[in-house]
Amino acid sequence: MPRKHSSVYSTAPEGLRTRIAGPVAARARQRRHERLFALTQLKPSMRILDVGCGALGLRALEPDLDITGLDARHIADYPGTFIQGEATNLPFEDGAFDLVHCSSVIEHLPRASQIAMAKEIKRVGRGYLVQTPAYSFPIEPHALIPFAHWLPSGPRRVVWERTAVGPWEEVHLLKRHEVAELFGHDPIAERMGPLVKSWTAVRAIP
Repeated sequence: MPRKHSSVYSTAPEGLRTRIAGPVAARARQRRHERLFALTQLKPSMRILDVGCGALGLRALEPDLDITGLDARHIADYPGTFIQGEATNLPFEDGAFDLVHCSSVIEHLPRASQIAMAKEIKRVGRGYLVQTPAYSFPIEPHALIPFAHWLPSGPRRVVWERTAVGPWEEVHLLKRHEVAELFGHDPIAERMGPLVKSWTAVRAIP
């Protein structure tokens, strides 16, 4: 029988860590989402592009907004307008959307592609909100492996293959100054106690 995994941490072995981390992550996403309208000046009638939307993405929290989902994979049952495409080459005109939303996606790209993705987000969106896990947080945010992302690539892969579920993926977590370089301003820190858990780059809709 296939093992069931957390919907948030699908690469982490099912167990105590996922049972604890799943609800914590859900609460963090909800708190982050509660700030969306205030941070971005988003209005209900505005157009939104959700980059890396997956099966639902932002639509899971805001089903009534005008959201276009974009993902590199084809999502056959996405409940709304969906376009399959690459975040590094968005198939839209300049300023096509009032807001570009992107949550926990940019870290899955190598640095050169992160630069291209940030340029595209800034090009097609009048405003944007881009969230990414922080490199400084001691728990690797996808497989919940302590300190693994601080290891060199070779040892990190060995730890991943012995500890995580599913195929190896090279994830490039970002430091504060790297997010600032991509978007041209300091990101907002999301903290868990004294530790920064994630960074959010925001440009409010003018």
